[in-house]
Amino acid sequence: MTATIAPPAFGASKGSGRRKVKNNVMTGLVWLSFGIALVPLVWLLYTVLDRGLHAMTRNGWFTHSQRGLTFTDPGGGAYHAILGTLEEVGFCTLISVPIAIMVAIYLVEYGNNWLARITTFMVDILTGVPSIVAALFIYALFLATLGGQFAGVYASLALVLLMVPVVVRTTEEMLKLVPNELREASYALGVPKWKTIVKIVLPTAFTGITTGVVLGIARVAGETAPLLVLVKYTPNINGDLFSGFQASLPLMIRDQVNNLGASYGLNADGARVKLHNYAPDRLWGAALTLILIVMLLNLIARLVGRFNKVSN
Repeated sequence: MTATIAPPAFGASKGSGRRKVKNNVMTGLVWLSFGIALVPLVWLLYTVLDRGLHAMTRNGWFTHSQRGLTFTDPGGGAYHAILGTLEEVGFCTLISVPIAIMVAIYLVEYGNNWLARITTFMVDILTGVPSIVAALFIYALFLATLGGQFAGVYASLALVLLMVPVVVRTTEEMLKLVPNELREASYALGVPKWKTIVKIVLPTAFTGITTGVVLGIARVAGETAPLLVLVKYTPNINGDLFSGFQASLPLMIRDQVNNLGASYGLNADGARVKLHNYAPDRLWGAALTLILIVMLLNLIARLVGRFNKVSN
C-alpha cells in the first residue's frame, strides 16, 4: 500500500510566507542602519585624509618640530608631538599593565572574599569615570596639594586611571576562559598554585591578554582631557617626561586651532594684508597622524587576537 503525503495546509504556507517577509524586512533594516552608521565614519576618514595627507607626507613632518614657526611660516613637523605622545602613553603602559594583570589574577584565582568584591566594584567605577575627572584628581593631588609643576608624567598618571580598568576587564575574561582541567591537572601533579598560574594559566591566555593590553593603549592614546589639564604645550622638542612643558598630538591640534582665524597681518609699511595660514594643514596633519597611530594599535590587537589559544 502506497502512502500519500498530504499537501501542506494553506495556513502553514501563509504563516511561512509572513515569516519570510518579516525576516527580509528586518534584514533590510539592519543593513540600512549599518549604512547610516557607516556614512559619518567614512566621511570623517575621507575629510581627514583629504586635508591632512599633504601635511603628513611633507618632508620633515616626522623629523622636525614647530620651534620658531608661526602660522604664516611654511614647513615644520610633528616630531615633538609624536615623541611626547609616545612617551606619555609608554610610561602609562609601563605602570598600568603589571597592576592590571595582577589585579585580574587576584580576582579570578583568589577572589572569593569581601576584598575581591570591593575590588570589582572599584574597577566598575573606574571603567565609567570620565577622563576629565581622572585629570582633575591628579591635578588636585599632585599639583594643588603636593606643589608639582606641569609635566607629562602627570598626564601619564591620569591615563593610568583610564587604562587599568580596561586591561583588568579583558585580562579577567581571558583568564576565565582557561579550562579548569588544566589547573586541576597541575594541582594533581603537586604543582603549587602560584606556579600553576605562572607556568600554565598565563601562557595559555597570553595572546588574549596581549590583545587587551594593546586595546587599552589605543584607548588612552587619543585622550585629550588629561593633557589639557596636566601638561602645557610647547613647540619645542622635550624628551624629559618629568620636567617642563611637553607637546603631544592632541595639544598640537589644540594649539593650531587657536590660529585658525588668523589670516591677516601687517607688512613693512604697516598696511593690513592677507596672509597664508598654515595652521589648518598642520591641524589636519596632526589629526591624521593620531588616527593612524590608534588604528595601527587596533590592527595589532586584531592580529594578535587571531592567535588566541584560549578562544581556539
